[in-house]
Amino acid sequence: MAQQVQGVIAPGRNEPVRVETILVPDPGPGEAVVKIQACGVCHTDLHYKQGGINDDFPFLLGHEAAGVVESVGDGVTDVAPGDFVVLNWRAVCGQCRACLRGRPWYCFDTHNAEQKMTLLDGTELSPALGIGAFAEKTLVAAGQCTKVDPEVSPAVAGLLGCGVMAGIGAAINTGQVGRGDSVAVIGCGGVGDAAIAGARLAGAAKIIAVDIDDRKLETAKTMGATHTVNSRTGDPVEAIRALTDGNGADVVIEAVGRPETYKQAFYARDLAGTVVLVGVPTPEMQLELPLLDVFGRGGSLKSSWYGDCLPSRDFPMLIDLHQQGRLDLGAFVTETIGIGDIEQAFGRMHDGDVLRSVVVF
Repeated sequence: MAQQVQGVIAPGRNEPVRVETILVPDPGPGEAVVKIQACGVCHTDLHYKQGGINDDFPFLLGHEAAGVVESVGDGVTDVAPGDFVVLNWRAVCGQCRACLRGRPWYCFDTHNAEQKMTLLDGTELSPALGIGAFAEKTLVAAGQCTKVDPEVSPAVAGLLGCGVMAGIGAAINTGQVGRGDSVAVIGCGGVGDAAIAGARLAGAAKIIAVDIDDRKLETAKTMGATHTVNSRTGDPVEAIRALTDGNGADVVIEAVGRPETYKQAFYARDLAGTVVLVGVPTPEMQLELPLLDVFGRGGSLKSSWYGDCLPSRDFPMLIDLHQQGRLDLGAFVTETIGIGDIEQAFGRMHDGDVLRSVVVF
């Protein structure tokens, strides 16, 4: 029997979000209902609200979440009621050409719950990234549930569901930062700071944080940045080269998602260096680069989806590092808020006043 819970929806493009009663159906085959304990307010949710992802309104927002499995449908064996899980939006299929080649983090057929959550009048909701976790409970594919140590705080664990994993993975998995490397990170929001933390974990010798906000640069230092560059007051490409003996950084991570900053990343890398795009662009953005410049440099230009992570491998590992005191996930939580405070949290995020607001249920 469907359950009635409270959830936060985006009713239309740029309209204020609101709390509504949501109907959550019983889990069908391969599905699970999860009682949400905490969910981070991610910039991707704001993209959904603004219509920057698609126009499938109304959206049930929220995706950076942790909670407890309440019930599962037929055929579910990997999780059971009572399991503490972090939700992920890349539930790999195991059968596509990427999975069969041993690269499941590139899975081309990730899956979500088949059934739809609805409003009381029957209006179907589009869950953000197939999750929809700004709600007391949500319905997901069981493969979107990753078990982790239940001793960790839900407000901390849930951040691995998107931004923190995207940033750390961009450095470690996609950029393959190694010991002694020089790394530059352009854009020091939640994802950029996570990339800085990931570069530090990987043993980078020099980590250069680039942003236009001195407050964000100060925070980046606490995450592991060894140098900072305010690109509002100077040329970041020249600054990064000056800090790397005139060569450019071994790995440059672009965590903004704009053509201008991507070009900065491209020209700020060493000749055989790597550029990683982890910032999310909007559909209308276009990139122009001289093809001769692309040809004349070695190295790699990479895009990082979700930090090229494999949740079953990476989530438990990062939780372990957090519990060992080697990765301070709590440093990403600026504030905890209630379900009715999300519209205001979007404003603080847009203004750069928070690293992460986390809704606690």
